[in-house]
Amino acid sequence: MDTLQLLISGIANGCIYGLIALGFVLIYKASESVNFAQGDLMILGAFLASGLINTNQADLPFLLGLAIAGGSLAVFAYLLDALLLRRVFGQPQLTVVVLTIAIGFILRFIIGAIWGHDPVSLDSPFAGQRLTLGELSVPMIDAVIIGVTVSLVVLLWLFFARTRLGLAMQASSQNQMAAYYMGIPVKRVVSLVWAMAGVMAAIAGVMFAAKGAVEPAAGLVFGIKAFAAAVIGGLGSLPGALAGGLLIGIIEPFAGRHLPSHVAQVAPYALMLLVLILRPSGLFAQMRQKKV
Repeated sequence: MDTLQLLISGIANGCIYGLIALGFVLIYKASESVNFAQGDLMILGAFLASGLINTNQADLPFLLGLAIAGGSLAVFAYLLDALLLRRVFGQPQLTVVVLTIAIGFILRFIIGAIWGHDPVSLDSPFAGQRLTLGELSVPMIDAVIIGVTVSLVVLLWLFFARTRLGLAMQASSQNQMAAYYMGIPVKRVVSLVWAMAGVMAAIAGVMFAAKGAVEPAAGLVFGIKAFAAAVIGGLGSLPGALAGGLLIGIIEPFAGRHLPSHVAQVAPYALMLLVLILRPSGLFAQMRQKKV
């Protein structure tokens, strides 16, 4: 039973990693760029939501605070691409990597300047509640995180499969030039993808802050783990991003239980290294060769 509870906790954490990794993959598919500030966007969403929801601050209802935080991150990420990232379009990818790393440092500074550097947790309606299924008892927040992630994945699938904007995003990700000649506003579509990645980061941040405390510096760690999840699953695969996040989330608690602490800390990255050696394109990569 203890093993099952550990597994469920790992799946919940893996869902959070998977949501951040989905942001990595969405942006990569749309622009072939890697946003290393994705983890810091998550922390920004968590602190913004805590400022709106916690009873000693704005004291808004949980869902309203989540909606405002998600909308704010969507607008921020959209403007980040439209006003800044778009200016370096066509430059070597290293330029975008360095720029997003710098944005991450700036976001951590801003978060610390506004909310301080102490860990913050989020007041939620699920605090202290447990879900009991027979002899199994798990924190309600873990069940909520898993349910929210499943719902978001279904919504994403429906969005990309059934809506004109979703189809336009897929077309842009496959061939931007062809999409442009078909009348698709590629630049605006890419900015909208950044907005979606911002919403994913905000939801992940709110879920994690409701599960445990977060601090400004945690964005770098979460970003690296989520990037590892995206690489493990395949950087161009949305299902792979979620699967990679789940693998890392499950490995962490079991490695922490059965391995020395210094070994357990590198277990996710050891898995990433193993995948890169055996299957460099990722476990669920959609192999596609570009024709020049």
